[in-house]
Amino acid sequence: MPVESSANNHRGHVTLKDWVMIYKIKAMWDEGRGSSQRARAEELKVSRNTVKKYIEMSGEEIAAYQERKGRSKRLDVHRAYSEHLLETYPRLSAVKVLRKLQAAHGELSVSGRTMRRYIEQLRETVVAKQERYYEPVLDMVPGEQCQVDGGELRGVVIDGVETTVYLMVFVLSYSRLLYVAASLRPIDTDELIRMHDAAFRYFAGRTKECVYDQTKLVVIEEVFRELRLNARFARYATSAGFTIRACEGYDPKSKGKVEAGVKYVKDNGLYGETFSDFAHLQAHLAEWLEAVANARVHASTGQVPREHSAREEQAAMSAYLTPAGIDALAPPGVDTRKADKTGLITYKANKYSVPLPWQRARVGVCEEGGQLIVCDPASGEVIARHTRAVGRGEIVKNTHHYRDRQQRINDLEQAIAESLPQALAARLCALLKASEPRIYKDQLRGVARLLAAHAPIDIVLIEPLCEKPRLTATLLRDHLHAHAARPERREQPPAAMATPAHRASAEALARYASIGAENREVAQ
Repeated sequence: MPVESSANNHRGHVTLKDWVMIYKIKAMWDEGRGSSQRARAEELKVSRNTVKKYIEMSGEEIAAYQERKGRSKRLDVHRAYSEHLLETYPRLSAVKVLRKLQAAHGELSVSGRTMRRYIEQLRETVVAKQERYYEPVLDMVPGEQCQVDGGELRGVVIDGVETTVYLMVFVLSYSRLLYVAASLRPIDTDELIRMHDAAFRYFAGRTKECVYDQTKLVVIEEVFRELRLNARFARYATSAGFTIRACEGYDPKSKGKVEAGVKYVKDNGLYGETFSDFAHLQAHLAEWLEAVANARVHASTGQVPREHSAREEQAAMSAYLTPAGIDALAPPGVDTRKADKTGLITYKANKYSVPLPWQRARVGVCEEGGQLIVCDPASGEVIARHTRAVGRGEIVKNTHHYRDRQQRINDLEQAIAESLPQALAARLCALLKASEPRIYKDQLRGVARLLAAHAPIDIVLIEPLCEKPRLTATLLRDHLHAHAARPERREQPPAAMATPAHRASAEALARYASIGAENREVAQ
């Protein structure tokens, strides 16, 4: 009877741990002359069934296991290094461990199956293996579909520093030809478009559709499977000539090929590697795509992706030309920055302004003769120059990069002049400016809205306000609202002004004012 059937476990063969247990149990049992099965089970902390199973194992079965164990002894020479790799990078596959062993020690004449079994045994002493279930996926029509998905891998060592790398993986559904783009910054819509452009040029064509999950870079919202797309990305897809297809929420099986591809890039392409800089990482990924990912025999198709694509899929793909308006890579020696909503870019701990059309866009930057040169990353055309700040946290602005504030003020003053006589409008604006000079533009905006809301305006309402020492938009608002509520109280009838009581009151106030003036003169 083979060892696997007699000493069966969940993997179908006896492990090194089982081997040690076999001899402990047999030594204690000694053909029935030693301790009982119950006593041995309690001492070794195993079940009675385990003790019974190993006691019944015959000498032939043990010899067969010894023979099989002896065939893998040539890998024990590399056991320490293999265990070190698994301890440092627990998710390394047996194929990649073998590749690293061959890189360090030359070719090893072992099969992939032998290596997998050997690494499986080593894992028992290093890490617990985690099982994962995969849904089967259907093959597609050549040139029909490309699946796209992103991911991030933390802890990638670049120049001695653990760094998060952001990835975007593209897989042709039929041939499984793979392309991967990387970034050190979270991927935005413009970056995603550039990555698509690079992927289609790598594939030497485009598919009829691309499949995504519901990332905001592509899909803003889904209601009843009706999609509201990211407008910027939708324009690119239309220009490039492919259809956007989004998976239902939380349904990774809809793009299972690229889900497996992201894991493959992380585990096989990057995990366990170190890099001197980001350029080194990109060069490594390019070499890995050519030498490993697209040169291996794919487990699902049984064919090499590169050859499979060239033979059966390339002719079915549509020609691809980079659409106009896509930012190309910056010229050599030019770094890139993205301007924020206030039109500022960050460069070496300081901020610099860019012209209004470039707000929220990516620009190229470089230093030249003590100046910071800001340019169009596609054409290299200079769009701004700044003297380099010497400190930290400084903001260097060119006022010409922003809207003309004076022009906006002029426009508001003109709007007020269209609601009132020109002379009265000038007096009103001058009083607003004298009252609140720091917020004059906001005051003008408020007054213009009030005059428009209460049009047509009776100038008799506005003239008394212009005689006051101070005026604000809120005072004008209150005055207009009060008149709208009680228009009859706007002015007194002339007859009331001529009554004896009114004249006596006016004379008394005049005498009181003259007495006050005399007292002030005496005090001085």
